[in-house]
Amino acid sequence: MNLKSQNNENFRDSIGTITNEGKRAWVFPKKPSGRFYDKRKMVSYVLLAFLFAAPFIKINGNQFLMFNVLERRFNIFGFPFWPQDFHLFVVSMIIGVVFITLFTVGFGRIFCGWICPQTIFMEMVFRRIEYWIDGDRNKQRKLDKQEWNAEKIRKRLLKWFIFLIISFLIANIFLAYIIGSDKLIGYVIDGPSAHLNTLFPLLIFTGVFYFIFAWFREQVCIIACPYGRLQGVLLDNKSIVVAYDHKRGEGESGRKKFRKNQNRTALGHGDCIDCLQCVNVCPTGIDIRNGTQLECVNCTACIDECDHIMESINLPKGLIRYASEDEIEKKETFKLTARLKGYIAVLTILIGVLAGMLLLRNDVEARILRLPGQLYEKKENNIISNVFTYKLINKTTTEIDNVNFKLRNFNGDIKLVSTTDDFTVPEQGIAEGTLFIELSKSDLKGDKNKLTIDVYSHNKLIETTTVNFLGPRSYH
Repeated sequence: MNLKSQNNENFRDSIGTITNEGKRAWVFPKKPSGRFYDKRKMVSYVLLAFLFAAPFIKINGNQFLMFNVLERRFNIFGFPFWPQDFHLFVVSMIIGVVFITLFTVGFGRIFCGWICPQTIFMEMVFRRIEYWIDGDRNKQRKLDKQEWNAEKIRKRLLKWFIFLIISFLIANIFLAYIIGSDKLIGYVIDGPSAHLNTLFPLLIFTGVFYFIFAWFREQVCIIACPYGRLQGVLLDNKSIVVAYDHKRGEGESGRKKFRKNQNRTALGHGDCIDCLQCVNVCPTGIDIRNGTQLECVNCTACIDECDHIMESINLPKGLIRYASEDEIEKKETFKLTARLKGYIAVLTILIGVLAGMLLLRNDVEARILRLPGQLYEKKENNIISNVFTYKLINKTTTEIDNVNFKLRNFNGDIKLVSTTDDFTVPEQGIAEGTLFIELSKSDLKGDKNKLTIDVYSHNKLIETTTVNFLGPRSYH
């Protein structure tokens, strides 16, 4: 932390995008450039390509990623999760949370700066379009203050129209994640008038995305996103974050503007020349020299800008860099702490549990339940009959035909309430109905008997389930 902020911490009392009067302070960041920005562009474009392609990628007929909350069906990396697999989905989500927590403890808000869709869309799509139409920081500020003449109207309408088109495209992609890409393509082919109940929510989400990227912008990260507040709990002095080296930058006499041929070391001044370029380039409008702050998303724009300034005045780069507080204060290198080791152990265990659950999971799930309110029925020749309902869930993308039931540990009959004793379970569908199980009274042991029922398809065992069979109570 610099000398000024050690004595004055008023900057922590409010966020940088709100004026003293409580109004919005619009941020006009300078266009970033440098080695980290080039790497972020590469990562962002790969992730954008993945985001737009994932709903249309199929693995064994399953959409690669799908989050159909309406029908409670989810696909994660090609694995389908049905409502009956909700425990698997919960474990997957917990793994994601622990994974992000682990990286936050070790490397701060690296997720926000490099992977978060909000940052990627804002900085690598919408902001770049803005630079192309409105120009860099100074031109944007000038245009904002400019009267509404022909130039400003033309630029504003062009920018807003492009933003609206991209927002509509993003809304469609998110819809593909929710209802499935095949259904979305079918809706597009049918035309919007045929699916008005889907069109209206689509337009609402288009408006939401447009509002976020055209106006709300960095406020999502500062005000709305809870993840930024988590870093106050998760970060410690050993976490690697985008940090200003205040020991080197301030020196003994503090920072000072650069003057050619001046011996800064002899005067006790640090390497920071107070050029404010790190502030001008920041997309959330903060001064990184004040230390770690809620608004910082670790986008590295200040690192690139400071390195460029240091290079131009022949001073070493790295005044702002990825570093921990202990590295700056005590020159300690990054090590795995007990806390990090604990998170790694938990993450490893959870991944192992999920892998085991996935290996034990069947492609077909059978549930056979006794019909509510029904006991048993006595039939001729000392036959006892119970009535059950069955439900078979096919989680694969191919139909399963010639399905039938067989008793494993009892001699008896299973009769389906249908014309045949076998049936077909549709692809990614459900087959359900009613069946009777008939056993000889002499084979029963008491009033409750546990039966094992095997489910076969073309004489191949595909699932096993158990039921309780009720019979007459025996008296001795």
